[in-house]
Amino acid sequence: MKARLLLVEDDSEIARVIRDTFIREGYEVTWATTGAEGWEDFQDRAYDLVLIDLMLPEMDGFDLCKNIRWQSDVPIIIISARKEDEDKVEGLHIGADDYVAKPFSLGELKARVESHLRRWRRYQGMPKLADKTDYALGLTIHWDQETALLNGREIPLTVKEFALLKVLAQNPGTVFTKNELYQHVWQQAEAEGLHTVTVHVKSLREKLADPVKNPSFIQTVWGKGYRFIGEPI
Repeated sequence: MKARLLLVEDDSEIARVIRDTFIREGYEVTWATTGAEGWEDFQDRAYDLVLIDLMLPEMDGFDLCKNIRWQSDVPIIIISARKEDEDKVEGLHIGADDYVAKPFSLGELKARVESHLRRWRRYQGMPKLADKTDYALGLTIHWDQETALLNGREIPLTVKEFALLKVLAQNPGTVFTKNELYQHVWQQAEAEGLHTVTVHVKSLREKLADPVKNPSFIQTVWGKGYRFIGEPI
C-alpha cells in the first residue's frame, strides 16, 4: 500500500474517477462527500495526504483546510473549479500545500500527490516533537496523554476542555473565533453552539486559575475570539 489518502469531494463523478485512479495505483482512499464528513473522517484515522474541493456542503473547503492545519502538518491539495487568484491565495494562506484547478489531468494530479508525499515522508523521518510542553507559571501540557498539570497537580479537564486547550496552545498567537473553535472541537459547522464554546472556555480558565482581565494563558481578543499567550520555558 503506497499511502492513505482522504478525498473530500461532493461531485460523485469526479470523486469516483479520482478514487478509482489512485486505488489502481495502490493507494488506500477514503471518500467523503461533505466538509463535515471529511473533518470527521480526518479525526478518526491517520492520513498521508488530503485532497479537498472548495465548494462543499455543511463545511466548505476553506474551513476544512483550516481545521486540519490547526491539528496536523499533513499535505493538503485543493482541487477546485474556482480559478480566481484570490481563491488560490486564500487556500495557500490558510495552510494548503498546493492548488489544482479543474479540469485537470489525472497524470498531473498523480505527479503532485507523489511529490508532496515524498516531502511528507522526509518530514516524518525528522525527530519527533516533545510529548510535553512546560509553560511559565506552572502549566505543563502532556500532548500524548491528553492531560495538563498546574504546579505539579493534574487539572481535571473534560475531553472538550482539553481539546480547546490543545488547539489554542498548539497554535500560539492565532486568534480563533468561537465559530472556528466550535467547528474544530465539536466537529460541526453550525453556529448554534457558540454559547457552548463560551461556557467551556470559562470553565477552562477557572481550572487554569487564569483571570479574564489579566490572563497568562487564554486571552480574549474582544470582538474576535481567543488566543493562547502562554510562554513556553
